[in-house]
Amino acid sequence: MKKISVIVPMYYEEEVAMECYRRIKSVLIGLSNEFEHEIIFINDGSKDKTLDILKGIAIDDKLVKIISFSRNFGHQAAVTAGIKNCIGDVVIIIDADMQDPPELIVEMIDKWKQGYKIVYAKRKKRKGETPLKLITAKMFYKTLNSLSNVEIPKDTGDFRLVDKEVIEVIKELPEHNKFLRGLFSWVGYSQTPIEYERKERYAGKTKYPLRKMLKLAADGIIGFSTKPLRMVGVLGIFSILVSIIILIYSLLSYAFKWNNLTAGWTSIMITVTFFAGVQLMSLWIMSEYIARIYDESKARPEYIIEEKINFD
Repeated sequence: MKKISVIVPMYYEEEVAMECYRRIKSVLIGLSNEFEHEIIFINDGSKDKTLDILKGIAIDDKLVKIISFSRNFGHQAAVTAGIKNCIGDVVIIIDADMQDPPELIVEMIDKWKQGYKIVYAKRKKRKGETPLKLITAKMFYKTLNSLSNVEIPKDTGDFRLVDKEVIEVIKELPEHNKFLRGLFSWVGYSQTPIEYERKERYAGKTKYPLRKMLKLAADGIIGFSTKPLRMVGVLGIFSILVSIIILIYSLLSYAFKWNNLTAGWTSIMITVTFFAGVQLMSLWIMSEYIARIYDESKARPEYIIEEKINFD
């Protein structure tokens, strides 16, 4: 009998943990005639009652497995830990907040039976999200796809079904600052979307503030594109052309007495600030890539597991 592994990262989710388990378990019981299952909860350094609630669930249900980190290592690290410890023939990645409906798993399984290796959930409507988040999400995917050589589906998150064959490939990828939805596109294989309306959170507050969203966006852009580095060269050429134009204009103005250039304060300030801005922006772009090289060169683990429950 085939096996389904459901991976659920959790970070301060005491308000939704039990409801999350109940709904996922209900769906998996409905599939029990065809599939065995396991549910892997990853406690990403939560300091509330999340881990205690999960341990209580795991005592009553041995098919529930828990990975608890020594501290908060981030959402992508938590999902990676689930991927590396799952044993299912098909893997479902879903967040704990219940904005992504577990009931959609049944439809995903149907698509998988048709031969698709990856079935990703695409949001046709996003409820409970601020206009700022909607606008920035749209801009992010547009920017990422314009820079990347790999097209990443718009309006998607990490909620998806992945075949074991693909999971084995993802396990072998060594990079630390993972952008998983980008990696799933990069590996290829047959993929298909399922559209759905994303609901509001069941309870609690979002664990993805602006700071973490920017970090995720940086992981996506830097991890899948070298075009920003090439843009530095383009900016350099553009800056040289502008300086040449300013020089020619200044010489002609002096020669033909077009205007009074005695002080020259305005042109100097414009030139200095423009080139300083270009240089600082270029250094920033390059430093981001160098920082990633430095981070990878240290070869530290992506996460540290403090405790594992119900793993043989």
